[in-house]
This record gives sequence, C-alpha cells and structure tokens, in this order.
Amino acid sequence: MKKVGINLLWMVPGKVGGSETYLTRLLNGLAERASELDYTIFALQQFAETYPGLAKTFKTAIAPVTGQLKSFRVAGENSWLAAQCRIRNIDLVHHAGGTIPMIRTSRPVLTIHDLQYLYYPEYFTRTKLNYLKIMVPRSADAARSIFVPSEFTRRTVIERLDLDPSIVHVVPHGISPRDARPGTPDLLAKYELHGPFFIYPAITYPHKNHLVLIEAFARLVETHPDALLVLTGAKGSMEVKIAAEVRKLGLGSNVKRLGYLPSNDLDALYQEAAALTFPSRFEGFGAPVLEAMARACPVIAADATALPEVVRDAGILISPDNAEEWHVAMREMLDDEEHRQRSAKAGLERARVFTWARSADILEDAYRHALGTTL
Repeated sequence: MKKVGINLLWMVPGKVGGSETYLTRLLNGLAERASELDYTIFALQQFAETYPGLAKTFKTAIAPVTGQLKSFRVAGENSWLAAQCRIRNIDLVHHAGGTIPMIRTSRPVLTIHDLQYLYYPEYFTRTKLNYLKIMVPRSADAARSIFVPSEFTRRTVIERLDLDPSIVHVVPHGISPRDARPGTPDLLAKYELHGPFFIYPAITYPHKNHLVLIEAFARLVETHPDALLVLTGAKGSMEVKIAAEVRKLGLGSNVKRLGYLPSNDLDALYQEAAALTFPSRFEGFGAPVLEAMARACPVIAADATALPEVVRDAGILISPDNAEEWHVAMREMLDDEEHRQRSAKAGLERARVFTWARSADILEDAYRHALGTTL
C-alpha cells in the first residue's frame, strides 16, 4: 500500500481564506471513499481542534509548532515534517499550501491556488512578495505534479512559470449538497437582519474590492433605505479603510460587519440573501460563488480571472470596478423577484457539477499518476 502525506502545516484555520475551504472539502471527499492509498495528514493543533472529524478519520500527525508565527511553521516544514515522512516511509507528499520546503525526503506534489502576487504585487508586503517570487517557481520546478483549482489558474501557472502542461492538473473545488433548509428566523434575529440583504463573505484584503461594492450599495440605499449589506469573513488589511468609508457614506445602520461565521450560519444566510455580491478582482477559483449557487442564492460576480469559468451563465457577471453596474444589478434583484428566482435556479443547477466526490476522484487519480512516474 502506497503512503501519501498531506502537508497542512501552512493552514491556520480562519486565517488563510479559500485555500482552507478547498483543502478541507477535498479531504471530506477522500474520507467518504474506500482507497488503496494510505493517508497521513501533517497539521497544526488548531487544525485538529477545528476539524475533529477529519483529524479522527485520517492518521493525523500534529506538529510541535505554533500556528501564530509563520517562521516556526516554515521551520517545522523543513525539519519535523521531513523527519516524520522518513520515519513513516511516506512515498508521496502533497504540499497543499503553494510552496515545497527546501528539505524533503519524499517525492513532492504541489497545489498552487493562484499567482496573484505576479498580477497585484502592490497587495503584498515586501517580505512576502520576495518569498513568493523565490519559493513558488522553485517549488513548481521540484514538483512531480502540480494541482490548480481552475483552468484560469492552470493557464497562468503554465505561462508565467514556464511549465510542462502535462504535469499541471485541474482539481476543482467541490461542495456537499444541502437539501435541508436550516431554520433561519432565530438566526436573522441573532444578527439583526431586519430587511432584504446582500452578502459578501471575504477577508478584507485589497483585491476583494469591498470599497467599490460599498459605493454601489450607497446608491442602492437611496431608493431602498431598508436594504442591508452583510460583510462576513476575517479581518484583513483593508478593515480600517472599509469602516471609514461606511461612516463617511452614512451607512452605519445598513452595513453589518459580522466577521468569521460558522459554516451552518453562513449557509443559512446564503439561503435568505437577496444575492451574493462578489466583486473580487482576482480569484484562483472563488469558493463563495460556488457555496452561494449550491444554496440557491443568486450570484452577482466580477467578470474577472476564474469567476466567469465558475459561474458561466448561471449568474450576473460585471466589471469589478463599475460601481454603477453593481448598483443596477443589486436593484434588479430587489425589484424583480422573478429574475431573482431564475438566477437562484440557474445557480443551483450549475453547482451540481462541483461535487467533492468528483474532486476527490480527480485528486486520487493525480496521486496515482505521480506515484507511478519514475522522474
């Protein structure tokens, strides 16, 4: 039996955004099948505490490092992880966070979630940008196979890193079906949502483009004063600027900043929202778009990077920086219920393509291929 290790030392739950969602759903897909592959997860204690079901299902080795300091995690990858893979006779290690450590003992495969740092370097600190410029190309050169979440990312990875297309494989996001509709009246009261609302779940990073959405929403409130904009997700570098813009535009009672929510609460809010608004300028996939479609929430998304590939004709696609078009699309969702219901139905149909069982099938096939190569 071949042994596959999955390196999740980079994953600090609640801090890494869509890549956390992507990998945990893939692991759920792997957990639901019988397999000839023997899996071991290498993770932080926070992972086991946040995902006890996954930690119990898989062999899980907990690293003796904290998730608070990245330098400790990187050191752990280059010492503890390499030693563990040698002791456990791991045949293949999946480095799922975008880079491969310098010290390694098993053949590596790599997930690259996106190459945003090449397109928007201004969104990164100098230290992180320099690290990525060195480590991502070096890691891609070392990998037996490279996994990406979308065709958009596959094209950019092949072109910008000058890679052999045969080693770059799309492993798309997957999501579980949720047929049961959770009870929402108590939840709406809990979060004080007393009017029609739009939802945007995203860490407040610059590329997520919150300021354009807030500008569009301010125009909507002029004709729909009871409308709400619900912002969820962890705090990022734009948090202070976003709060200042909300105050400046007098939207304090209309914009609800709820922070990081439990997945069940977020699911319920999707199902009650007038629409998801997703104006992000750069996405390697765009997991919240899939989540919304799977919960019958209409989607208004940016026509940029991977988002058109995911949405296709199942939602409204708009230039990420055209505030007036965002205003018009949001107003139509409130004023035309038939239009909103058509969008919800189209999204639900589109989401059925993206099951986590299918994604796990693709991933396991890629593991087998990498194990069978002699490079």
